[in-house]
Amino acid sequence: MTRGVYSALWLLALPVVLGRLWWRGLREPGYRQHLGERLGMYGHRDAGWHTLWVHAVSVGETRAAEPLIDALMKAYPDSRIVLTHMTPTGRATGKALYAKHGARLVQSYLPYDLEWLVRRFLRFFAPRICILMETEVWPNMVAACRRQQVPVALVNARLSERSLRRGQRFGGLMTEAARAITLVAAQTDEDAQRVRALGATEVAVTGSIKFDVVVPQAALDTGAWLRTRAGERPMLLCASTREGEEALILDAWQAMASRPEGMLLAIVPRHPQRFDEVAALVGARGLSLQRRSQLGEAEVSADVLLGDSMGEMFAYYAACDCAFIGGSLLPLGGQNLIEACALARPVLVGLHTFNFSQATDEAIAAGGALRVRDAAQMLEQGARLLQDRGARATMGQRAAAFAGAHKGATLRTLELVMPLIH
Repeated sequence: MTRGVYSALWLLALPVVLGRLWWRGLREPGYRQHLGERLGMYGHRDAGWHTLWVHAVSVGETRAAEPLIDALMKAYPDSRIVLTHMTPTGRATGKALYAKHGARLVQSYLPYDLEWLVRRFLRFFAPRICILMETEVWPNMVAACRRQQVPVALVNARLSERSLRRGQRFGGLMTEAARAITLVAAQTDEDAQRVRALGATEVAVTGSIKFDVVVPQAALDTGAWLRTRAGERPMLLCASTREGEEALILDAWQAMASRPEGMLLAIVPRHPQRFDEVAALVGARGLSLQRRSQLGEAEVSADVLLGDSMGEMFAYYAACDCAFIGGSLLPLGGQNLIEACALARPVLVGLHTFNFSQATDEAIAAGGALRVRDAAQMLEQGARLLQDRGARATMGQRAAAFAGAHKGATLRTLELVMPLIH
């Protein structure tokens, strides 16, 4: 596919995309807010700033960007950062996470990938660099940056075999975009090889910035508070679960022959629009449920605690005794297990972790994580760890040691990015 054909298809699809955006806004009102930004329309320009642009598509990338954004703020005290997103959950996460930077951090949605919309964005903000987090490469955006002589750095980059095959199906389109990227800072050697296979030329391996995330004290305090609400009940956390997984977990929970006395199952769905859906799944099985959002000062006495709050994943990890990382029971690629490891929690993962394969494999090899074949085995292993304080402590210590041994990617990335900022 050529970029001309790609742009024509985008133009034809734009009314449908906007209609779908409005429809999604029925469940998530955030999709109906700031619509003009998605079309490159902004208010009064706040001139006088040197601007650095960081794009973090959704929640995971927004949280992962924190060490790099903090480092950029320190290295460039006279600059501001424009942080762009594609989802309202990512934007909400950024608003909470980066309030500490005040007016020096501005949030916006990324315009849709038509070059004339991206040019509006570039003219308005005049960024000195475009820093893309992890996987987010849009052909027209990269081309517009190149024409405007804005260097593009893809950092904390990861690319699975599946994503590589998908990109190669688009032929010259993704190859052109990859070749136009000024610099790629990849998480692993395997990611670097796949990015090169896609067409990128300037590729370095820096590790994952996610290892450098500092756990906020407020999250630890909230976690301690949640722990007091649960009392002495052993807590198994199912974090970042995806559609289809909760039903498997709940069915396996009901089928368990025995479980530790008072065992509490905490479920935190990956996407907030599914909170009510998961609550309904719990109710349909006759299990009792309490919501985090309605907990107040009540004790957690239900079978299931539903984590229906945003921006509190660190707090849930701090409160639990053992954590299962979702997206891995079904072929969805898994989620980031680093945060749980950093808090010295023993980690369980399913068979499908191709989006985070190296970090997961290394955590398992270090003895901080354990792979399970299905929901039943996950609950069985979780119950075993909840009953064995010594095994739980040892596995948690190994998880923390694994996370600590991989720090430093932020500094390595910053050293590569700074020469590009003009």
